[in-house]
Amino acid sequence: MELSVVSALWCFIPLFFFIHLLCFILADADFTLLRAALCGHRPEAKLKGLVAWITGASSGIGEELAYQMARCGSRLILSARREDELNRVKRYCLECSNLQDQDILVLPLDLLEMSSHEEKTKAAIQHFGHIDILINNGGRSQRSLCLETSVDVYKALMELNFLGTVSITKQVLPHMTQRGTGSIVTVSSVVGIAGAPLSTGYSASKHALQGFFNSLRTELTDYPKILISTVCPGPVQSQIVHNAFTEEVNKPVATAGSQEYKMTTSRCVRLMLVGIANGVKEMWIGQQPFLLFFYAWQYTPTFAWFISNMLGRKRVQNFKAGLDADAAYFTKPKTS
Repeated sequence: MELSVVSALWCFIPLFFFIHLLCFILADADFTLLRAALCGHRPEAKLKGLVAWITGASSGIGEELAYQMARCGSRLILSARREDELNRVKRYCLECSNLQDQDILVLPLDLLEMSSHEEKTKAAIQHFGHIDILINNGGRSQRSLCLETSVDVYKALMELNFLGTVSITKQVLPHMTQRGTGSIVTVSSVVGIAGAPLSTGYSASKHALQGFFNSLRTELTDYPKILISTVCPGPVQSQIVHNAFTEEVNKPVATAGSQEYKMTTSRCVRLMLVGIANGVKEMWIGQQPFLLFFYAWQYTPTFAWFISNMLGRKRVQNFKAGLDADAAYFTKPKTS
């Protein structure tokens, strides 16, 4: 009898690891987030009626956040620089949900105009009475080699991605601590954990956000009902590459390349909402090999350096040849 139990265990252990390996190969998020997606709270139930302020809401992840949160029944504050685009997003939110006009506030906002952030926050609170969720999504990426990049680009990236986000957070946070509840969710990036060539300034700004919000989370231990969450996506279909900084502040990207092989924006946002609904403090979202990068940098940094150097070299070669830099990681389009 004892021998049969031991034999069964020896058969079960390899099967256990094989199943987990297969799940990892097919996964598009960290296991904590995927477990929440399978058996955690549903966003439709947890986010209904909450007031969410989304920066960078005029395109990409921010726009999709607005649509999906509207379907969940969240009341929305939509912010970005382009008011006409925000109004377009608002119209579609009203069409695809049961929200009424007064449930969505269009609040134009420039993260660089930090002197206006206090006034904008007061306007948001005056309209709805409170803010339940702040989603820091505004920012720009970068596509340029360090040797060719002006210091002004690095300054612009830090002021927009880091200081602009910190500024609006500092306006909203006292409101949440006074109420004793709330969520501050910040969109970082895979390069906020592991650097990538062509994105030295962008990566630095995201590393800064990681350090700031990880430290802030520990300062708020007396406020257990305030969630500080960072989202680290890999490449996602959006306009972020089209709007990226290059070697000069006002020089546009020559070619953004195809986006179809990247994770769909809808899938990324769905996982984000699952994480918010279940209080996940850090979300890793990405198709392979990016998910492997997250775990490699966390547990085997020496191996991670080897892989990063190998793929990074190909990324730079693609860039110099005028191709989409991220195409180095893929062999065929991914659409789901």
